[in-house]
Amino acid sequence: MTPATTTSSTIDDEVGERPDDNISAVPLRHWGRWTGAAVVVLFSASFLWSLARNPNMEWGIVGEYLFADFVLQGVGVTLMLTAVAMVIGTVGGVGVAVMRLSHNPVLRIGSWLFVWFFRGTPLLVQIIFWGFLAALYQRIQLGVPFTDWYLVDVSTNDVVTPLVAAILALSLNEIAYAAEVVRSGIASVDEGQDDAAQALGLTGQQTMRTVTLPQAMRVIVPPMGNETITMLKSTALVSVIGGKDLLTSVQSVYAQNFQVIPLLLVAALWYLAMVSVLSLGQYFLERRFGRGHGPARTGLAERWLTGRGK
Repeated sequence: MTPATTTSSTIDDEVGERPDDNISAVPLRHWGRWTGAAVVVLFSASFLWSLARNPNMEWGIVGEYLFADFVLQGVGVTLMLTAVAMVIGTVGGVGVAVMRLSHNPVLRIGSWLFVWFFRGTPLLVQIIFWGFLAALYQRIQLGVPFTDWYLVDVSTNDVVTPLVAAILALSLNEIAYAAEVVRSGIASVDEGQDDAAQALGLTGQQTMRTVTLPQAMRVIVPPMGNETITMLKSTALVSVIGGKDLLTSVQSVYAQNFQVIPLLLVAALWYLAMVSVLSLGQYFLERRFGRGHGPARTGLAERWLTGRGK
């Protein structure tokens, strides 16, 4: 009796006769998603069209002042205030965050009080306070305590100009917020990393600089990017003390020609342009420090709203 043999052609014939091969996958239609997108596009287009056709916008005046010298100078001051405040705020925030995590109770409580005060009072109040510091201290004096011998004795108004007051207010406020961002980033790093660094003979400062902070950057960068964007827009508040920023420059002009809406639109366009550039830089930084941690979870909010799983 000869064993039964099955040729490859017979198998191919049998597979070809399966009815499942004729079934084609049909993608699921998300009608609600497309309807919502159409509504958003419709209302957005309608709003933009109404703005474009509104004669009160006076686009000719907007184009006339968009690149005016006083506007460009205001943009430069705004960028300078943002850069200086963020550098001071970030460096100071790292120091305050380390103090918050210190085992020394004096440093820990002192840093907590600093964060509590500058986060608990409005930034506008802080700007006004520094702008009118001369009402509290007419002179800035630095010398030997309990004596009349001073190394520094100058008028407060000569030192704390509106620009200096703006930098002080923005920087100190940013230190408080940056400290909490950095502290949360440091806390996200596993303690085993510190133990491994100590086993290798690294000091506490070396561990913080070369091990902890580089790993914490993945958590620190996104909120610090948001802080930078918020700082750029917060510079508009220094207009209350004449800080020579973009909004101050625009206000000084529309107070004379009464073209309020067009000049405010000029300021808004510049703020949008600067924020767009910062957002692009934030995107690349997040991608740089987020390498190795998986892709972004696109559509997460949509799945949460619709109640679907993965």
